[in-house]
Amino acid sequence: MPPPIKPLPLHLTHRQRRAFMLGVGALPLAMAPSVRAAIGGLPSNTGPADLSPEWELLRGRIFGTRPITTGAASRVQLIAPLRAAYGAAVPVKIVSQLPQTPELYVKRMHLLVDKNPSPLAATLELTPEVGQADFETRLRVDEYSHVRVVSELSNGELHMDSRYVKTSGGCSAPPNRDTPELIGRTIFKLPGPPTMDAPTTADVTVIHPNDTGFELNNVTVMFIPSYFVRTIAVSYAGRKIFDADLDFSISENPTWRFNFVPHGPGELRAEVSDSKEQHFTGSLKVG
Repeated sequence: MPPPIKPLPLHLTHRQRRAFMLGVGALPLAMAPSVRAAIGGLPSNTGPADLSPEWELLRGRIFGTRPITTGAASRVQLIAPLRAAYGAAVPVKIVSQLPQTPELYVKRMHLLVDKNPSPLAATLELTPEVGQADFETRLRVDEYSHVRVVSELSNGELHMDSRYVKTSGGCSAPPNRDTPELIGRTIFKLPGPPTMDAPTTADVTVIHPNDTGFELNNVTVMFIPSYFVRTIAVSYAGRKIFDADLDFSISENPTWRFNFVPHGPGELRAEVSDSKEQHFTGSLKVG
């Protein structure tokens, strides 16, 4: 009988957490053959709430035996298309069912694509400064797969929602390389005017190819080495909003729509690092 899977220690840093989960040091999950996606995908009649062998493995590695609330009682919702025309940029939206308050808030989110070579697309560390823990981004989905979000509340509860997405080729589609000189440029946008002392929506985009290592260079006929945004730390007026630990399952030019609560004029700021240990920053004055 194989040894039981140990739950993930909560005190680890983002990078330590990912390495612990993979069990292969600092290598990406794509290098761990025991969790490679099975050929052929899941049957087309798979339901959005169904389980998969990949998810069962990931659940044990990340959460151990902790209970996870699903269904109508879950405090998080995931919105994703059933069919996506382009697997390299599948839009997903995470909707939290409770506000961020000091008494109870979402402190961590995991975004996963079961059958991707690197299933753990993102881990978000949140604070009450988010105001409302709703996020939007775009994912690479390599084959028919469940996409899942697991939300961890400040009281330790885990809540999950999932969707089954029918698309393919997301990890092998080559990115746009027309403007390599812009790599690392980090841009904030506000879709509307800020609302003081209330959740305000903002977008942050990092210009970056987010190469997966599975894309073929049509000229050299060799695989393009993986090269992707690894972390984004967003703050406002010096107060942390969220930290994102990312992998190449996030699409090219990673973009996150999020909320923050401005308590007065200040500066939105993002600190970014990529897999080549390059560091970038972006900022926007608000108010």
